Amino acid sequence: MLQEHAKIVQFIALANEVNGRKKLQKMIYIAKKMDFPFAEKYELHMYGPYSEELTLRVEELCEMGFLAERCEDKGSYVQYSYNVTEEGERFVEMAESPHARLSDLLSRLNGKSSRFLELVSTLLYFDYLPKDEQIAKVHIVKNKLNFSEDEMNDAFAFIAELPTCSTVS
Repeated sequence: MLQEHAKIVQFIALANEVNGRKKLQKMIYIAKKMDFPFAEKYELHMYGPYSEELTLRVEELCEMGFLAERCEDKGSYVQYSYNVTEEGERFVEMAESPHARLSDLLSRLNGKSSRFLELVSTLLYFDYLPKDEQIAKVHIVKNKLNFSEDEMNDAFAFIAELPTCSTVS
C-alpha cells in the first residue's frame, strides 16, 4: 500500500531537492508521460496537469516524517521546498530500484523553471492533438501566461528530447 508513497520519496531523493509544489506536480506528470510507473491520476487544472492524489501523498509523507517541507516567503508568494529526511531514506529502501534513466530525466526537469514545466506538461496533456491544435489549446487555457513562439519552440524541442530518458527507449 505504501509503495506509491515510497516512489515519491525516492523521486525527491534522486532529485536531491524539489523547489515548489507546482514544479513537483509537473515533474511527476512528465515522468509519468515518459512511462515511469507513477500511479497518480491527473486532471487539467489552473496551473496545468494537477494530481490531488500527489498533493495528499506529499502531505502524508511530511506528516510521517519521510519528507521535510521548507517554506520560504518570497514576498508575493511562498516557495515550498521538499527534501528527504533520514527516516525517509530508510523508508525508501522498500521501493523498487528506480529505472536507470529516471535520474537523467530528473536532472533535466529540475534544471527547468516551473513556468517552463507548466508549458511542457500542458502540451503533453494535449499530446493526442496535432501540434498546431496543442498550441491553440495552450493559448486558450494558459492565455494569461502569454507564452511566446520561442517558448513554444523550446518546449517542443525539450519534449522531443525526453524519449532519450524514457523507460521504453
